[in-house]
Order: sequence, then structure tokens, then C-alpha cells
Amino acid sequence: MGVLDSLLNADREHSNFVYAIALIAALNGLLFGFDIGVISGALLYIGQTFPLTPFLEGVVTSSMLVGAMIGAATGGKLADRYGRRRLTLVGAVVFFVGSFGMAFSPTLEWLIFWRVVEGVAVGIASIVGPLLISETAPSDIRGSLGFFQQLMITIGILGSYISNYIFAPEFFGIIGWRWMLWFGAVPAAVLAIGTYFLPESPRWLIENDRVDEARDVLARIRTTDEIEGEIEQIREVSETESEGSLSDLLEPWIRPALVVGIGLAVIQQFSGINTILYFAPTILSSIGFGDIASLVGTLGVGVVNVALTGVAILLVDRVGRRPLLLVGTAGMAVMLGVLGLGFFLPGLSGVIGYVTLGSMLLYVAFFAISLGPVFWLMISEIYPLRIRGTAEGTASVFNWGSNFVVGLTFLPLIDLIGEAFSFWILGVFSVLAFVFIYTRVPETMDRSLEEIEADLRENTVVGADTKSTD
Repeated sequence: MGVLDSLLNADREHSNFVYAIALIAALNGLLFGFDIGVISGALLYIGQTFPLTPFLEGVVTSSMLVGAMIGAATGGKLADRYGRRRLTLVGAVVFFVGSFGMAFSPTLEWLIFWRVVEGVAVGIASIVGPLLISETAPSDIRGSLGFFQQLMITIGILGSYISNYIFAPEFFGIIGWRWMLWFGAVPAAVLAIGTYFLPESPRWLIENDRVDEARDVLARIRTTDEIEGEIEQIREVSETESEGSLSDLLEPWIRPALVVGIGLAVIQQFSGINTILYFAPTILSSIGFGDIASLVGTLGVGVVNVALTGVAILLVDRVGRRPLLLVGTAGMAVMLGVLGLGFFLPGLSGVIGYVTLGSMLLYVAFFAISLGPVFWLMISEIYPLRIRGTAEGTASVFNWGSNFVVGLTFLPLIDLIGEAFSFWILGVFSVLAFVFIYTRVPETMDRSLEEIEADLRENTVVGADTKSTD
């Protein structure tokens, strides 16, 4: 385990169980990623069974996001009330059922309904995975372990691209898209089994007066001399606070963190990542790639996403959250400009496919080291314990809502103003993201969650002062 600690840049060795918890909890991201990616390939073929217009393609894609908003809106409060572990199991079961429902949908309306059901599980998964990881991870590797969720999301996306290729109608006939959607039951089953080995968050246990159980969990993930000190620190924070509610998010000392969380949630989507993840095969097909070639090109997007997320894991606890965000959003803005230019210059028709694919890959690379993982990590770090689940759920609702708007409008927007201007608009949002991050987003590296909360109360971490605190 010393090798893994070294890779994660830890200052000291940690219990193997710390990493096991993070990996199992991050399987929530596997569900999340699979559902994002699988629809990109299925859309190429669903139209052979059900008539689809560009608008209906957007509805099929974004219907999952309606469910995700429901899951995120309710999941945070449920995680605060019933615990992180229990809700993880619920999400896995809902996802499992939804996968079968989509695969056997007799009409387009039923397909959309089951996409909404599946989305509820995705919304839950987007909350409980980061929450459980952040509340069990030691502060010196919390960023790296938090990125396991995003790594699993990218692996889920890549896995969905591979299953899309395997189950393509060229090999499986007209029902190939149904096999693509059914295969989501596999990662759901893996998560359900993994939940058996998950402990409950010690912070949640202490918050709910189950200190002995929390001590048992901490005994497996901390050294002996750390346990009582951490319990006391958590209890001090917990005992000074009453049970949280949505209205507490508007308290003056919490409001700056709320702005940061919601701001990152919106800009992560309006900078355009899911236009690539959802519609990469459609985009490549529109510039001359065949269906199978489009799926193969999309595999490259998935591989880059996984690889650069791995790089981000090695960097986040070394260089910090803000530098990754700033470099990433700047690179995304430039690549969206190049991507739009490839569509704008018809004289490049001979190489436009390579220009488009290359700029897409680089755009995904910049996203994978910045807004992709850092958003989910930071919303699990910056909020007070008593409302952490609720606050994270609120940010997630805005994230999924923004995702819904982008997913529903992107293809009709291309029909209206063309690919070039559509991608340039997304580039403008990436520039605005850079400005927001530079002016509002704090550094949280190498600080315990209780220290971040104490500093938030004193207005020194979140708000006008966005400098790194060592």
C-alpha cells in the first residue's frame, strides 16, 4: 500500500480500508458514467424502431436528467436522514430496474419514462458517492480519493462506449440498442454487491449519536492516536448545530459556499461537456464518419477521459483545486474555438474530421483534469456537516438542470445556427467559467472538513478571499 500512497502523494501511509471504501463508494460514478455514455450510441439506432426528430432525440437524452434532478433534490436530504450507505443501495436497485425497463420499452413514451426512473438513481449516485468518500478520507488524500468518483464516471462512460460498439446493430440486429441499455444492469449489480462491504460514514454516525459505531469505523481507517481527536472534533462541530434544513442554506455565513457550489454546477454543464459525451457519434456522423467509425472515434473520447482523470488524481493534492480549474477552463475555451472553426471553414473539408476529432479529444482532456472531477469534489468539501447532504443535493439539482437544458437544446441549436456558432457559444461560457473560478472559488487542499467549516464561519475560506490557505 506504500506504492499507492506514493502515487497519491500522501504524506503518510493509510489503512487499506480507506482505499477500499473510496473504490466501492466510487462505483456510484460507474452508474452515473454508463448512463451518460450509453445513450450516445443508442441514439444512432433507436430511430430504426421509433421515429425520432432532433427535438425527440433531445427529449430521449434529457429525460434522464429530469429524473436526476429528482434524485438529487431528494437524495441529499435522504442521505442526511437515513445515511449514505443505505441510500447507495437504493440507488443501485433503482438503476437495475430502470435498465431492464428501458431495454423492454414497447413505445417511445415508455422508453422516456424508464429513462426518468434511471435518472433518479443517477441523481442519487451523484450525491452519495462523493459524500461518503469525503467523510471517510484523510485530509491529505481527500482530493485524490474524491477523484475516484470521477475516475469511475469516466470508466463507466468508456464502458458504455465499448458496449455500444459490441451491441451495434451491425452485429446484434435491430434490437442492438436494447442490449446497450440493458447492459447498465451489470454495474448496478456490482454496486449493490459492493454496498455490503461499505461502512456508514463516521461523521453521519456521530451526527446521529452513534458514537460507538463511528469509533469502530474509524478504528479501521485511522491510526489509534487519531481516533478520539477526530471524534471530538466532529462532536464539537455537531453539538453547536441544530438539524439542518433548506432555509439554512441562505444563512449569511453559508451563502458564499452556496454561490460557489451552484456556480460550479452551472458552468460545468454550460461549458459544453455533455454535448460531446452525449452527441459525439452524432457529431462525427454529421461530418462524414460512418456509424461504426463514429463509435470507434467516440471510444477515443472515452479513453482520453479516463487517462486524464488518472492524471488529475495525481495532481489534485499536489497543486490544488483552483490551479486545475483555471488551466482546464482556459484550455476548454481554446479547444471549443478550434472545434467551431473546423466547422466554419468549408475549405478544410478534407481534414475536418481530424480537426474535429482532435479538438474534441483535447477539450475532453482539459475537462477531465478540471471541471469534471473538481466540481464533485468541492461540493462535498465546502458545506457544514449538518446540511452537507442537502447542500450538495441543491448544487446537484442545478447541475442536472443545466445538463437538461444543454441536452435538450443542443441539437435544435445546431439546426438553427450551425455547429460553429453553437460551439463558440459554449466557448464563451468556458471563458465566463474561468472568470468565476478566479474570483470566487476557494482552495480547500490539505484541510480537514471541520477546518473548512470553521474557516467558512469566519469568512476566510469562501467569499472574497480565494487565496490558498496552507
